[in-house]
Amino acid sequence: MQFNDIKINNYQSIKTIDAHTEGEPLRIIIHGYPNIIGKTILEKRQYLIDNLDHLRQLLMFEPRGHADMYGALITEPCTENADFGILFMHNEGYSSMCGHGIIAAVTLAIETETIGFPNDKGYIGIDSPAGFIKAYATDHHQLTVSFDNVPAFVETLEQEIFVEGIGQVSYDIAFGGAYYIFVDADKLSLDCTANNVQALINAGQAIKKAVMGSVEINHPQETALSFIYGTIFTSKNTDNPMAHSRHVCIFADGEVDRSPTGTGVSARAALLSVKENLSPLTSIEIESIVGGRMSLSIQQQCTYFGKQAVVPRVSGRAYITGTHQFLLDKNDIFPQGFILR
Repeated sequence: MQFNDIKINNYQSIKTIDAHTEGEPLRIIIHGYPNIIGKTILEKRQYLIDNLDHLRQLLMFEPRGHADMYGALITEPCTENADFGILFMHNEGYSSMCGHGIIAAVTLAIETETIGFPNDKGYIGIDSPAGFIKAYATDHHQLTVSFDNVPAFVETLEQEIFVEGIGQVSYDIAFGGAYYIFVDADKLSLDCTANNVQALINAGQAIKKAVMGSVEINHPQETALSFIYGTIFTSKNTDNPMAHSRHVCIFADGEVDRSPTGTGVSARAALLSVKENLSPLTSIEIESIVGGRMSLSIQQQCTYFGKQAVVPRVSGRAYITGTHQFLLDKNDIFPQGFILR
């Protein structure tokens, strides 16, 4: 049977290119959004929150997405050295920074020749809500994208809190474009593998809720960044014996990052600088729950609004998985979708 072209005159249409970075999905919106108003990238992010959140739900939620979908919207640059701006979205709202999203967006820009690289600057400049990002690319039989993140710093070390159903939990908090709670899963005898994913979600959400109820977060520059994004479980039990550790990040409304989490890896750099004396320019590898990997190094140490900080460089691989034209019938009974776990 041969179908005729769908008559879509009465449909709203949004086009995307989907990709994954080390296993974590990214739906990159390329057409169908109205102009995003705002002079800064944070103003543009607020405009999405206030005016266009129904489109986030349409693309992230079922039946077009799923509970662990992640998205990005490319915008015009807001600063002089930026090639483009980027805004990130997920099942709960909008994140401040996303490492796997940077890697996938830059991969897409290079592979589609939207941006030529190398260029005169020697980097691709990106305006993110967390700050200005410099990205780089190498192609030795495999395109690999690296980025220098915003300064990462430790917020608090070796705190303890009682969590219902788990007991006493020791944790650190660090910022790498977003704030994360770091917990040693091995000390809790918590298995960081895919067959234990629901237990990890439950524990991650419980720990985040408990810590958020007892700790006040104040970003030193931007109030809009003053929130805990997720819980990251670390483990020394890795598939690759050469890997430093494994990350399992539970973020937003119980999403599980399939990658090691670019911003989480960045925040970990600040912790490792303090707790393990990780030296600048020393590269380590961190695994994900599905075996994805990111390499991490500290490019330099610095001071960030009075805090001792590091500039992390994170590297990973992304792959285009499809192109999509999503349609919304004006009579659709679920215009903003739903989530069933």
